[in-house]
This record gives sequence, C-alpha cells and structure tokens, in this order.
Amino acid sequence: MFICSGTELINPSKLLLKAGLKEGEYVADLGCGSLGHIIFPAAEIVGSGGIAYAIDIQKGVLEHVEKTAKQNNVVNLKTVWSDIDIFGAAPIEAGSLDLTLLVNNLYLSKDRPELVREMARLTKAGGRAVVVEWSLEKSPLGPPIEQRIGLEDAVKIFTSPLFAKVEEFEAGPYHYGLLFKRTAAEI
Repeated sequence: MFICSGTELINPSKLLLKAGLKEGEYVADLGCGSLGHIIFPAAEIVGSGGIAYAIDIQKGVLEHVEKTAKQNNVVNLKTVWSDIDIFGAAPIEAGSLDLTLLVNNLYLSKDRPELVREMARLTKAGGRAVVVEWSLEKSPLGPPIEQRIGLEDAVKIFTSPLFAKVEEFEAGPYHYGLLFKRTAAEI
C-alpha cells in the first residue's frame, strides 16, 4: 500500500471505488504527478492482469514515478510521456482503457476540447472517465479561485456525444468529482 501526501485532500481508495475500478482493468491517470498519488493505488487494484498508465508531460515526473515503481516492485505500471491536450498524442491503443482519470488538471488545460477528445479516444465504449477538480470555495491550498473551473463549467466541457454524465460527487473537502460513461459515439 502506498502512502502519499494528499490522501486527506483526495482519498485515492475512495475515488477509485467510486470509479468502479476492478482487478484486470486498464486505467490511466492523465497528469499523474511525481507522487503518483492516484495511479499507484490504481495499479494495486487492477493487479497483474491489468495495466496502470501514468501519463505526464514532464519527463522528471515520470522518472520519479518509474523509480518509485521499481523500488516497490510495481510491474503493471507503465509511464507515458504525452501532452494530454493533443488528440492522439498518447501512445496507447485507442479504446483500450476501462477508466481514464483527470485529477486536478482540467484547470491547467490549454485546449480543453482536445483534452476531452483524447480522453474519449483512450476510453473504450462503456468505459468510465473521472474528472476531479478544485471547488470554487476558498481553500488553504490549490490554485487561485479565478483559475479554477466550477462544477457546472466542467460538466459543460465534457457534455458531448462522447461522454454521458453518470453522477457528481464530493471528492474531498476542497474538490468535486464527476463520473462519466464513454458513449459509443465516434470521435
């Protein structure tokens, strides 16, 4: 079990349970961060029959995740260097993921429509996508409120023929979560 800072902000076990992640599934964390706060617990859940992809644009972040994986003998975690704002950039087979995670990265995106398309490309029809973002309430941590994306705006960004909203949920004291199902619509 990996203990990472941030568990009190977003509990990865609760988040992955809400997302319905199961043994043998394929999952990716887009913008995984150097601690792999979400992807290491995901790798543990999917086990040897699944794959957990840690995707980030910063090579140093991925090197740290790889080092941690190696030290902890996590063999089902693969790092992927990619810009999540570019459709088709991640070298992962289209429609191969059961679950795609976007945690605290929507507000950083410079091309949100392309990010949504890339998430849809990676996620199989009937698969799930989870978006977690900072709420608009003042908090002691996180980006300035004017940089954050409110829940309603996040729903609008993902509302398309590609994703159907399943539910909204509280993802921690300063975060909201959205669970989507990937439709069968072509990109």
